[in-house]
Amino acid sequence: MKKSVIGIGNALVDILTKINDDNILKELNLPKGSMQLVDREMSDRIGESLESFESSMAPGGSSANTIHGLAKLGVPTGFICYTGNDKVGAFFEDAMMSVGVKPVVFHSDTPSGTSRAIVSADAERTFATYLGAAVELTDSHLNLEQFKGWDYCYIEGYLIANTSLFVKAVKLAKEAGCKVVLDLASYNVVESNRELLLQMLPEIDIVFANEEEAKSLTMKSPEESLELLSQYVDIAVVKIGKRGSLIKRGDEMVHIDCHKVSVVDTTGAGDMYAAGFLAGLINGMSLKECGELGSILAENIIQVIGAKMDESRWNNIKALYPQI
Repeated sequence: MKKSVIGIGNALVDILTKINDDNILKELNLPKGSMQLVDREMSDRIGESLESFESSMAPGGSSANTIHGLAKLGVPTGFICYTGNDKVGAFFEDAMMSVGVKPVVFHSDTPSGTSRAIVSADAERTFATYLGAAVELTDSHLNLEQFKGWDYCYIEGYLIANTSLFVKAVKLAKEAGCKVVLDLASYNVVESNRELLLQMLPEIDIVFANEEEAKSLTMKSPEESLELLSQYVDIAVVKIGKRGSLIKRGDEMVHIDCHKVSVVDTTGAGDMYAAGFLAGLINGMSLKECGELGSILAENIIQVIGAKMDESRWNNIKALYPQI
């Protein structure tokens, strides 16, 4: 039976809206090209201002993107999260279930979290994220049964900001016999929680970090970070942008090159890399093949707007890897 992955993280719905006049951004006091968190009132105001424009929705959130990608590659998956008791939350659940994810969803009267990407005529994106119900998940919602029967537990780095939730998720996952996979997600989160992360590293089995995140944690170069991280975890992955990625397991170290592609939107690149890498690992591929599959997914996602690919891209990827 194929190994399985349970994810835990923020359930967000990505709402992509194309606008033809940047004055809307000025009216909303959203600096063009910026990324910022907004409150409920501002989120509602943005929604009302963009009502007349065509929008598309997709399930989002860092860990959710990875779990969705794994499901598309045939890996049995589940996802623990919190949504609002509303249409946006129902959309998130339905979209995840439609690709085979088994969601464990808690509901709140708070509206569901959304990440709005407002695309200007020149293709520049302005982000406004309302976390909403997504951040209401606490350690009290977790129990051992939720983790039993899964082989891997995938945790997004944004959860680290909620110390008790992060620590309990790792503890229960290990108790249930899961290998714990952590994506560091953001150098800001790493900087703010460095001591906790260093303390928890021995409990982590696989860690993904980009160059900035690795440096924030170890204060070292990518190569030195890889060496240090691999002393604590089974598999360490440090992504180094256009230079590809570095992977180390025990004494084995590989460098994966990446191909030059036309970059449209980098949203979800790290999430998709993790999905490809883990799918490869679950299917018994070598470290090099795992890294290559991760890179192929990342290279494809950055060629489209948003963190979801169309079926033709998925089919092309699966054709390259018939063993999946």
